[in-house]
Amino acid sequence: MYRTPVEEIAFTLKEVAGLRSAVDTGRFADLSLDLVDAILAEAGRFATDEVAPLYKAGDEHGVALAGAEVTTPPGWKDLYRRWTEGGWNSLTGPEDFGGQGLPTMLSVATLEMWNSAALAFALCPTLTMGAVEALHKHAADELKTTYLAKLVSGEWTGTMNLTEPQAGSDLAALRTRAERAPDGTYRISGQKIFITYGEHDFAGNIVHLVLARLPDAPAGTRGISLFLVPKFLVNDDGSLGRRNDLFCSSLEEKLGIHGSPTCTMIYGDGFVAGEEKGAVGWLIGEENKGLACMFTMMNNARLAIGLEGVGVAEAAFQKALAFANERRQGKASGWSGDGMAPIVHHPDVQRMLLTMQALTRIARSISYSCAHAIDMARVSEGSEKTHWQERANLLTPVAKAFSTDIGSEVASLGIQVHGGMGYIEETGAAALYRDARIASIYEGTNGIQAIDLVTRKLPQSGGDHVFGYIGELDEIANAVAATNHADYGRTALNLEQALDDLQQATRYLQRQLGDGRTDDALAGATPYLRLFALAAGGAHLARAALADGDAGRIALCRFFAENLLSETSALKECVTGGAASLAVAGRGLVLA
Repeated sequence: MYRTPVEEIAFTLKEVAGLRSAVDTGRFADLSLDLVDAILAEAGRFATDEVAPLYKAGDEHGVALAGAEVTTPPGWKDLYRRWTEGGWNSLTGPEDFGGQGLPTMLSVATLEMWNSAALAFALCPTLTMGAVEALHKHAADELKTTYLAKLVSGEWTGTMNLTEPQAGSDLAALRTRAERAPDGTYRISGQKIFITYGEHDFAGNIVHLVLARLPDAPAGTRGISLFLVPKFLVNDDGSLGRRNDLFCSSLEEKLGIHGSPTCTMIYGDGFVAGEEKGAVGWLIGEENKGLACMFTMMNNARLAIGLEGVGVAEAAFQKALAFANERRQGKASGWSGDGMAPIVHHPDVQRMLLTMQALTRIARSISYSCAHAIDMARVSEGSEKTHWQERANLLTPVAKAFSTDIGSEVASLGIQVHGGMGYIEETGAAALYRDARIASIYEGTNGIQAIDLVTRKLPQSGGDHVFGYIGELDEIANAVAATNHADYGRTALNLEQALDDLQQATRYLQRQLGDGRTDDALAGATPYLRLFALAAGGAHLARAALADGDAGRIALCRFFAENLLSETSALKECVTGGAASLAVAGRGLVLA
């Protein structure tokens, strides 16, 4: 059973990601570390005692569609009610609409907990929080007044409707149509697929944010608009009116996240008898500029999806560690008891468990650091604001892609630690692996995240911002070297080499982009993102070890530096020398 690592989460927030210094300098108004601890403790209790026990029901029972109504797993509807009553949906919501206005860092910390306990359950509020941010930033005041308070509280939920059968990553291919109506609203018609929680029984209303194209819109992404399309129309007094012309036509049967309904949504098909065809929608932002509005929600979602990877990795590590301490096989030199040794005493099992633990902590620290940058940008002005916004921009694709890759890697290692029992559903190790696999695909595949990092984020401030970041990581390596502490082993030396690999790879990619050799840069994008994350993660493990001098943190930092960090040299060679062979071999994949 998952137990929330409240102390580790709090430590990473405060000492690694930067929350302590921000609170100590008064950057977050009246927020105190005591309040942070109280919030994390109660969230941890709720995740462990109330969410986690219902995970198995979600995975085994799944969701059901009858007519156009979706039923969620047994107990989940009541769980959602208790979760919203606890104020968790409103944690970082805008205060002028009933939110608590707390930093994003607290949101991501609690998101990790919900995702560890039951990823499929956490998906619903994750999307609602993104919808709140998009509406608060872009919607007209009338729409905010009608919808935001109930979305912030969780009484209503939100969705994101992008994907269509012919339009996945390429949104320029969208065909969903929007027609202007005389009353200033719009009539939406079309089909959307892969809509998470597009229909469910948690809330009284579901507010869909839908990308669609007007008849006279320009071609491509410049002609996409964003619309708010509720399941039920809202009366002037705030009560729910008639059903809108939209419905869920089918549910996908998925590899994992069985408790989350993944819907095919039909708009404007005459679902409501006696009414004019076309789902009633309201424009968000300006016509033909909807993609910019939706990216507000997508950027929020990308960091949140990264926390899915962290959450699953933590749960998988805990499950594997518990099993390794119980399962007995063979002899081990470190075991002095009777009979066969618990497998945790075998060096190869220790290697797997330590790899799981180190990668999980790295993913957590990168994600929390990204949230810290978002918070600092929000409370800063001028050049300082620009600095922190660029830092958030830089870390977002890394947090999303690396953390979700790690979720799958760690869950896979968890199955290996379990041996044959890991392949059996009874242990639950396989369920975590099945759940984790989607996260590297949705909200922009991890390949797209790598492209974004290389082509859009490395050029920030003329290419200088990323080197400023690497310089900050170098300071951590220098601090480790200055300790002269034998327990760190080769940590400082190996970390310095990894950061040099990162610097060389970064300069190479910037040269390729500057010289117009974009394909050469894109060929190295995915290995570069991993190189970036491993080098930064090694520094974060060192920062954690330096923060309190704990022997366990120093040992884990050293293990990572001496066993895993050397991967950066191979990745650098792939980035700087792999483009030509990729281009030649790639041509052979094209079928005549």
